[in-house]
Amino acid sequence: MDRVSSFDEPLKKLLGGATAKVMAEHLDLHTVGDLLHHYPRRYEERGKLTALADLPLDEHVTVLAQVADARILMFNNGRGKRLEVTLTDGSGRLQLVFFGHGVHKPHKELLPGRQAMFAGKVSVFNRKMQLAHPTYQLLDASDADEATEAVDAFAGRLLPIYPACKQLDSWRIAKAVDAVLPSARDAVDPLPASLREGRGFTSLPEALLKAHRPQTKADVEDARARLKWDEAFVLQVALARRRYADTQLPAAARRPVVDGLLDAFDAKLPFTLTEGQQKVSKEIFDDLATEHPMHRLLQGEVGSGKTLVALRAMLTVVDAGGQAAMLAPTEVLAQQHHRSITEMMGELAGNWGLWREAPLDEGRRSGDGRALGGSDRGTKVVLLTGSMGMAARRQALLDLVTGEAGIVIGTHALIEDKVQFHDLGLVVVDEQHRFGVEQRDALRSKGKQPPHLLVMTATPIPRTVAMTVFGDLETSVLDQLPAGRSPIASHVVPAKDKPHFLSRAWERVREEVEKGHQAYVVCPRIGDDAEEAEGKEGKKAKAKKQAADEAPEKRPPLAVLEIADELRKGALAGLGVEVLHGRMHPDEKDDVMRRFAAGDVDVLVATTVIEVGVNVPNATAMVIMDADRFGVSQLHQLRGRVGRGSAPGLCLLVSEAHEASPARARLSAVAATLDGFELSRIDLEQRREGDVLGQAQSGVRSSLRMLTVIDDEEVIVAAREEAVAVVAADPELEHLPELRTVLAALLDKDREEYLDKG
Repeated sequence: MDRVSSFDEPLKKLLGGATAKVMAEHLDLHTVGDLLHHYPRRYEERGKLTALADLPLDEHVTVLAQVADARILMFNNGRGKRLEVTLTDGSGRLQLVFFGHGVHKPHKELLPGRQAMFAGKVSVFNRKMQLAHPTYQLLDASDADEATEAVDAFAGRLLPIYPACKQLDSWRIAKAVDAVLPSARDAVDPLPASLREGRGFTSLPEALLKAHRPQTKADVEDARARLKWDEAFVLQVALARRRYADTQLPAAARRPVVDGLLDAFDAKLPFTLTEGQQKVSKEIFDDLATEHPMHRLLQGEVGSGKTLVALRAMLTVVDAGGQAAMLAPTEVLAQQHHRSITEMMGELAGNWGLWREAPLDEGRRSGDGRALGGSDRGTKVVLLTGSMGMAARRQALLDLVTGEAGIVIGTHALIEDKVQFHDLGLVVVDEQHRFGVEQRDALRSKGKQPPHLLVMTATPIPRTVAMTVFGDLETSVLDQLPAGRSPIASHVVPAKDKPHFLSRAWERVREEVEKGHQAYVVCPRIGDDAEEAEGKEGKKAKAKKQAADEAPEKRPPLAVLEIADELRKGALAGLGVEVLHGRMHPDEKDDVMRRFAAGDVDVLVATTVIEVGVNVPNATAMVIMDADRFGVSQLHQLRGRVGRGSAPGLCLLVSEAHEASPARARLSAVAATLDGFELSRIDLEQRREGDVLGQAQSGVRSSLRMLTVIDDEEVIVAAREEAVAVVAADPELEHLPELRTVLAALLDKDREEYLDKG
């Protein structure tokens, strides 16, 4: 059997059909290689063999003893079951206890007179020493030699505890690993010999053996160090090769033009760009001036001016004769970007010639569609969404294909086959994580040559996550807020413990409105009958209802429609209260947002559709209902909708969570800092890695089994440096066949997609 095929061997051949089926269906393990890379989650420490008379409290021990008696006790009116087993070894006595479903197996096996070894942590209950749910191994008292050998093997060892499932516990997985462990010697080592020797790593076969069957804690550390490096290095090589391949693609250089649209725009700005905006703009302009496609991630704090930086890049491309497209995940955000950009350009120039072809006010539109009076030519900014009328849509498509429109902002409608550009030079993707690979590629394929790509995210990303998930993109960071931005005061409102705090929250909203400002109220749910409909949303609603039935003390999340109605009749009676949510007709949504932006609406009760991109400087207060139902980063994004003008912002996080609960701790963390990068780190520490990396990053998630992107920054940074050097010296990895083999396994058809950002 060759080295590759032994790892590709189906588990069915070695473990049998039944076990292999459970592993495939519930653990996504299909081959010998998959199982060998299914590492223990932790290791249970077994102490050396200890006499019962000498048991130390709160320590892991292993004892050899005989069962004296065993009995089942019922409690909780017969609904609960407990097995108590008494052991003796001649020096003392010890009680074991098993609960619930865990009583069945030991009740059958731990019969009076049976001898066994037991491992667990010693505790005290009712003044008696006990082990709760110990692991154990029965001994055959008739064979003294075998018993002695078993004792030596069992006691004092580190017992691997595997990620398991209901159908297959850790013990059975460990036995399965024993069956395939000999194949570890056939592992294909991806690390170049010079790197492996230079960093003093153990061999890969030895690392696998130490990971699964360590003799000491040092074995575990050796294995972890080596296996983390493999994961980080292989992934960074894949990303480095992607970056290298991008440098080989042709693209039209889009260099700034003197006295063009950009210069005219900059001259009209009523403020000075921040140092951060200038620095990031230069990085982008330098990329645009090269003859291979830019692939850059622009991330930054809420309100740091990402849209302004993106617009300057788009104007540079238009000046150079190309077109720029901005892809937004929702119609609300697309409309908001369109409104912001046309106002930034048209209003500053005293000229509204950039409105889409169906303007709200014909009098605000210049006859020739030019913009920014200082420039000798203008360009159209077009909005393209799925809900547009046929006439407006037809005109927008015509403007794109003729080149009349230099800038287009749209939703998924931009991706359709019938949408054609005259010369697409730049694609700006807003909120990158919300789009699939196929959608990004479909838009990029519309250029005569590969267009430049600028990816924006309003969610600050820890450096290691950016290097892992967006590692094929160069990164620019905007961490400086524009001058004049006011701080946002954040407070937790414990509605259950102190209901008068909630009353005060509504008083604060009234006070802000009386000062001439506006407010948002955010709820987790819409609250209309459509939530009970079939399909994806209906299933979610049913799941929520089922969860509520099973845990009646946890009420359903608060809803926009219900809260808005209550506020109109009660705490905010007399104020202009409107609602905004994703299931409203696009025209309704647009109308509400326009009136809110114009100051005609006092309080907007909304779902998270306002999470990103919505910019109403006059809105100073936000009340987030059931705030504990939102993630840390999401709360930070929502909060960023206030404090965007000169008046101070206020964000009130309303929650019924108990003061000592993890949910309240999360809210306190959000209230304590406005640093989005710090909050993103907290968010990542509190959530499962897969959640953070996202569904679209399935390749990352399935290939990172030992590496954790938040804790292993040093490994990721060092691996990236090594990977860049390796790819620069040998882009095709011709001299590293083992690395090429492992890379091919990682980048199979399904997993390749997550790397395909560009």
